[in-house]
Amino acid sequence: MLTLKMLRDDPQAVVDKLKIKNFDARAIVDKVLELDARRRALQTESDALLSQQKQKAAEIGKLMKEGLRDEAERAKEAVAELKARSGELLAQGDAAVKEMEAQLVLLPNVPCPLVVPGKGAEDNQIVKQGGPEIHLPENALPHWELAKKYDIIDFDLGVKITGAGFPVYKGKGAKLQRALINFFLDCNTAAGYKEVEPPVMVNAASGFGTGQLPDKEAQMYYAGLDDFYMVPTAEVPVTNIFRDVILSENEIPQRLTAYTPCFRREAGSYGKDVRGLNRLHQFDKVEIVRVEKPEASYQALDDMVAHVEGIVNKLGLKYRILRLCGGDMSFTSAITYDFELWSAAQGRWLEISSVSNFDTYQANRLHLRYRDAEGKIQLAHTLNGSSLALPRVVAALLEDNQTPDGILIPEVLRPYTGFDRID
Repeated sequence: MLTLKMLRDDPQAVVDKLKIKNFDARAIVDKVLELDARRRALQTESDALLSQQKQKAAEIGKLMKEGLRDEAERAKEAVAELKARSGELLAQGDAAVKEMEAQLVLLPNVPCPLVVPGKGAEDNQIVKQGGPEIHLPENALPHWELAKKYDIIDFDLGVKITGAGFPVYKGKGAKLQRALINFFLDCNTAAGYKEVEPPVMVNAASGFGTGQLPDKEAQMYYAGLDDFYMVPTAEVPVTNIFRDVILSENEIPQRLTAYTPCFRREAGSYGKDVRGLNRLHQFDKVEIVRVEKPEASYQALDDMVAHVEGIVNKLGLKYRILRLCGGDMSFTSAITYDFELWSAAQGRWLEISSVSNFDTYQANRLHLRYRDAEGKIQLAHTLNGSSLALPRVVAALLEDNQTPDGILIPEVLRPYTGFDRID
């Protein structure tokens, strides 16, 4: 959530920056400032009435001592009227605050200066490409056919048990999943991230804190009886560890990593690009989350991007890194870098990671603050990234490493899988 101070200081700058996200903020910004002015006027009037109440209260005691009971009673009546009016003003002020906050959550985060305008994915900027060239054998297969050929992922069985988008991993396919999760976690902990294992269901306050609510209800699985949401990403429970927390100077930065299954309804997804592992309702992902001081957060973002790139390089996969344009960014992000792997068998790029800085946007919703060196309370910056999401990593691994004699396992994973090929 944008801070009220940001809107007060330069409302036009907020409107102009949000145009980069193709969002017209003028009406909402004007409404917020109107409500803020109203709240402050009500507070000023209430403060004046409180001052009058104190004066009248002092008069009552003086009149009683002087034996002027009738005048004292009239003064009491005046105090009661002032209290009633003051209460009305406070109630109106509270209502203005609630309405103002309801308007503030409708505003997306402003993009940082590096973000360029654009309508969608076609306008994203390619900032780097790497990895080996892929040379596939003749008659190379897409991963869903490889999965069936080697009996490692059963999509039809998942449909029987649950529905489309819930695959069953079998044999070496299941071991490959477990190997990747452990490998990713080990890479993250070796880089200084503390591992946590959070719940995979969260309450509405947690969804609000990281910006999934009230923006993405339609994409989240909801357990109505308990008012819980299945996590769409470990970002939600891990970042909410710090909700309503004031960190001390020596407690920041915070660097955490977690594995969770993730659940997304993916409403509206259809077509050839959702086949196999390309788009699932349940999938595994390892996440990294950081809490930083504002002056350190963009260096932290660069470090996170370099860290994810290092993992991809260890897997020996062809990749590219994109800086998302305004029109392709999330509601909550100030800047996002996407990682994509090349699927030679499908002839397309597959997204496997998003690494984002949210500036103070999530922290303001979370009430996540820290005490700086001067003892002042400041909003922190939050960041998160996938390191990595498994489905499309597995898809690329299977497709790009297929040979006539089976699917080769990258050397770095062999200590985790216990085998060097799937055949």
